[in-house]
Amino acid sequence: MKRTARKRLGDLLVESGAITNEQLEYALQNKTREEKLGDFLIKQNYLTEQQLIEVLEFQLGIPHINLNQYSIEPELLQLVPAELAKRANIMPIRRDRNKLFIAMADPMDYFAIEEVRMATGFQIETSIAAKDDLFRTITKYYDLQESMDAAMSDMGVARTTDDEQEITDEDSPIVRLVNQIIANAVAQRASDIHFDPQETEFRVRYRVDGVLRTERSLPKHMQSVITARIKIMGNLNITENRTPQDGRIKTTVNFKPVDLRLSTLPTVYGEKIVMRILDLSNAANAIEKLGFSERNEELFRKMIAHPNGIVLITGPTGSGKSSTLYAALSNLNDEGVNIITVEDPVEYQLDGINQIQVKEEVGLTFASGLRSILRQDPDIVMIGEIRDLETAQIAVRASLTGHLVLSTLHTNSAVESISRLEDMGIEPFLLSSSLVGIMAQRLVRRVCRDCAQVQPVTERERLVLEQQGFAAETVTKGRGCAACSYTGYRGRLAIHEILPMDRQMKDFIVEGASENVMRDYMKQQGYASLVQDGLSKVIEGVTTTEEILRVATIE
Repeated sequence: MKRTARKRLGDLLVESGAITNEQLEYALQNKTREEKLGDFLIKQNYLTEQQLIEVLEFQLGIPHINLNQYSIEPELLQLVPAELAKRANIMPIRRDRNKLFIAMADPMDYFAIEEVRMATGFQIETSIAAKDDLFRTITKYYDLQESMDAAMSDMGVARTTDDEQEITDEDSPIVRLVNQIIANAVAQRASDIHFDPQETEFRVRYRVDGVLRTERSLPKHMQSVITARIKIMGNLNITENRTPQDGRIKTTVNFKPVDLRLSTLPTVYGEKIVMRILDLSNAANAIEKLGFSERNEELFRKMIAHPNGIVLITGPTGSGKSSTLYAALSNLNDEGVNIITVEDPVEYQLDGINQIQVKEEVGLTFASGLRSILRQDPDIVMIGEIRDLETAQIAVRASLTGHLVLSTLHTNSAVESISRLEDMGIEPFLLSSSLVGIMAQRLVRRVCRDCAQVQPVTERERLVLEQQGFAAETVTKGRGCAACSYTGYRGRLAIHEILPMDRQMKDFIVEGASENVMRDYMKQQGYASLVQDGLSKVIEGVTTTEEILRVATIE
């Protein structure tokens, strides 16, 4: 082993200029005993994982690898037990005579290297891999592949146990396989899991940062038993496969509570299942963490500070409307106010707020729930979604009698929400009296912090920016790394369009002015459209023009 390898990580990072002496001192004083120095520095945003890898690679002469490019042989998994791989955070990648090549996040963890050497009897050669890359690969090969192989062999032999035991026994291969698919999705920060029946296969897809990708294809004969297992988890009727069903699963993944919303839909090749993963740890975001521009945050806070009226948040499914609503409720949640919500479903449970779950089968609809709420002396009412005229009418009535009403609507832009409510049957004069403001929002992918690089703008980007009144010579894009699964993006942020209801807008509504007239007025007042707010974030270097144009239309 090279002599430099015995140097301490902190010294290497300071020598290379990645961090300062002050930052190192702060980290050494504030990190816990169990926490690794590199992890603490990344958490504090003193350096990125990519910088850490580059310093280790250069200073120690240890290569950095991409685990996606390796096909791991089953015999290697036998050499290094799963328990050791997970505890030491290492992955065996290949063997050459008496040498075993392993990937690890911390090549200076000499105890782990020695433990692997003792367990295998091989001479150990190390390489560096990103932490997320390692976690995904260990989960894929040790857990998911193992469960998959066990389920395949179990289904390939004549069983003495009956099918019911196969899908209810916690130790059965099918149950373990479904649990691993969910755990793998949580590990990859997926928001949804899609089980798609095809003619000859059963496809599992994950939606990560708003984009679907196929995780694996299972044999067609496993479809019915996996579907049955998922239905049992969600307390659905496993004998009914002709009509859609909805359910909910509460489970624990890696000691963290995970809530799954379940939806089944009959298709020509069998039932398609979608699981929405609700991350309970990120439930009640603070408003300042929602990615507002300075002006938009000020407008939004002003809107929800009104004592009465309707505040609407609009956008398609999966545009972060619920997160914004919950952030607003958390901001308004105070001992002196009575907040009641009626939702379908209740996604996140908030302390100090009374939440009602819609149950259509017993007659508890948005409208009937709202009527009861208004007899409970509320100050603030949150309606999960305005779907019909009756709900809209009660919301308007509640706002006109001294309540602040927060709700969502499925429309493409703030201005279109006015037409949508009028189409439902709400009188324009009632709308103008009750509306406080409307906000449209979308989620776009964030440029990966670890592999972000500045590039000159292309001709197309220049045209798009100039058309919206922006100018830039460079933009930031991710080149792709292990941390972002080589997509160039990691995480998401929201872009917003806010339309406050001033006197002129209220007059436009009563007069029945066209959407174009309202949009022109928005521009005159300097309110940013979705595209403009998005492009301002492109200029800041946090997202790309491709992402903005993927979710919003230039008018």
